Amino acid sequence: MSVKDQIRPAVEAPLGALGLLVEDLAVTPAGKRRLVRVWIDRVVGDEGGDSTTPTAPLSLDEVADATRVVSEALDDAGALGEQPYTLEVTSPGVDRPLSLPRHYRRNVGRLVTLTPHEGAPVTGRITRAGDEGVTLEVPAAAKAPASTVDLPYAAIATAVVQVEFSRPSGSSDDDETPEEN
Repeated sequence: MSVKDQIRPAVEAPLGALGLLVEDLAVTPAGKRRLVRVWIDRVVGDEGGDSTTPTAPLSLDEVADATRVVSEALDDAGALGEQPYTLEVTSPGVDRPLSLPRHYRRNVGRLVTLTPHEGAPVTGRITRAGDEGVTLEVPAAAKAPASTVDLPYAAIATAVVQVEFSRPSGSSDDDETPEEN
């Protein structure tokens, strides 16, 4: 059993107790140490049905709490032996491709570019993510009116979140407005 296969079960339960899941993990040599990277994310309902509401991103406090429980779990499991390691716990980030229904659910409200197996890429905002497919609101372009596009996941070759520096109001990443005294 590889080190990676030993680490995953050791950290999944403690992270699950925090409402988080292991999105991916990697163990790579780094000189005399090993670098253990654990990508985590919030558990998003995969129990079925459509998701139409944005999911809040992980806070720094949540990542710090996750780092503590992962570190404790790794030390308790002994999967890494006596060799020193550096632990890096992070969220997947916008550069990770969307590949599972939960990835689309997590990104409701975000601008994405979907490239179907057949046809031209489509860029639009996710308004619904279900068990079998996703709905995008595509803004009007020079020669095309605004439209709604439904694509089954099976028809999507690649999907990536687009970085937006000026998100529309009401998005999941908006900070709460400070209270006035």
